[in-house]
Amino acid sequence: MTPDADEARELLKQELADPRYDAAEPTFFDRAAQAVAEFIGRLFSSTGDGDGGAVLAIVALVVFFGLLIAAILVWGRPRVTIRSRRPGALFGEDDGRTAEQLRADAESAAAQGDWEAAIALRVRAIARALQERTIVELEPGATVHRFARQAAVAFPAATADLDVAADAFDDVRYLHRPGTEAIYRRVARLDAELDAARPQLVTV
Repeated sequence: MTPDADEARELLKQELADPRYDAAEPTFFDRAAQAVAEFIGRLFSSTGDGDGGAVLAIVALVVFFGLLIAAILVWGRPRVTIRSRRPGALFGEDDGRTAEQLRADAESAAAQGDWEAAIALRVRAIARALQERTIVELEPGATVHRFARQAAVAFPAATADLDVAADAFDDVRYLHRPGTEAIYRRVARLDAELDAARPQLVTV
């Protein structure tokens, strides 16, 4: 028996209520993507129009900056990897030497048995090296212990050795205590280990 109009409408409602039709239904993102694709397609199809090139350039710029902003929101601002043009002060003293220069001067002082100067210079070399690698930012007036705390965030396994190096620097630089070859060798070993190590990423 052929159903009448009301029965046919009811049967159609029941059929469309089947879950398989929901799965086939395009999502909001499907419809949005299709709309964007159609819009871009219309732009490219109107290349004969005098304003077509300008419109395409504007659309390209908008898309580019939109993607750039989205990337910054997702991954954050990129780290600045260029080295400082002028190293600046180190622990209260103006010192423009590079890490390599400080290491060389430390080794020279150690060869002469001047362990106090050798220790101070090698600790400065550690700080300058991490600054050059943009791992630690040394603000004007930063103390050696503040530097040690900042460096320990990037190299947590070296926390104890960084504290020893900071204490040794204060001992020979400010408290005028004698330095020793053993302390210098420990600081030099820390310098080499940090130079070869990769910093730990900090998740905020």
